[in-house]
Amino acid sequence: MESMIICEGLVKIYRVAGREVVALQGLELTVEAGEMLGIVGPSGAGKSTLMNVIGGLDRPSAGRVLVEGENLSEFSDAVLDCYRRERIGFLWQIPGRNLIPYLTARENVELPMIVARRPARERRQRAIELLEAVGLAERAKHVPAQLSGGEQQRVAIAIALANRPRLLLADEPTGELDSATARTIYQTFRRLNETLGLTVLIVTHDQNVAPMVDRVVSIRDGRVSTETVSVERREWRDENGEARKDDDPLFSDGSPLSSEELVVVDSTGHLQIPESYREQYRIGGRVRLEAAEEGLLIRPAQMGDKGKERQGG
Repeated sequence: MESMIICEGLVKIYRVAGREVVALQGLELTVEAGEMLGIVGPSGAGKSTLMNVIGGLDRPSAGRVLVEGENLSEFSDAVLDCYRRERIGFLWQIPGRNLIPYLTARENVELPMIVARRPARERRQRAIELLEAVGLAERAKHVPAQLSGGEQQRVAIAIALANRPRLLLADEPTGELDSATARTIYQTFRRLNETLGLTVLIVTHDQNVAPMVDRVVSIRDGRVSTETVSVERREWRDENGEARKDDDPLFSDGSPLSSEELVVVDSTGHLQIPESYREQYRIGGRVRLEAAEEGLLIRPAQMGDKGKERQGG
């Protein structure tokens, strides 16, 4: 499968109040074309910084980001502007940030195409198609104040796709929405992902995002820490007994898709052992690696092991 995004040794350092803050510390990540990826982690872990770098809103301090095989660090400012305008769709947490309040839904969707100097007929047709795609064709003439929060966010998705990007970056797109409306937004993402072949990256604090996407990566201290993948994607039966693909992330009986969380080891051999395991097995400072028939064991190195370690025992 083709890789849409490759991050290699990504480092980003900011200067805040005269101090250096390291937001990304050698982060490595690969996203396949057509993948729907969730990115989670605590505040300050580097999630939004990663999105800003991939979206061309910020340049890395070190390392590189390849998008469709092109190194963003080699782009001039003018080329980077074109990249942001035509190849990336952006979606923000607060719906109002994406919309002009005095324009109708259709006019809002047309706006990016006006900036890109698309012909009027093309703009109108594209806007109508996108509003239909997000289920809001009948709301095309309504201004944002006449739309619910979820409807505003779906209009914002249409705006993000106006210039036909292959990559959509969504930063906390459901943070202001209730759970039922949030599910509608995720279903919209999935439908567009499947019908348009759209690659979607979603930054979220929602730890229950795994059933909604293909894969979840957790970022901690500026690195990818763990990865949650779907063990299997099954078909389920709807109320009429017909087999359906899981366009709804839950099975008909309400049970989620089966998934498994894996610890990520980067190219330098670095891994982050989950805090729950460190506490349970009292792992801190140093560990002992032991080869075993079933794989590699990680054991805590006790203080009494110092002499043995010096002797090579």
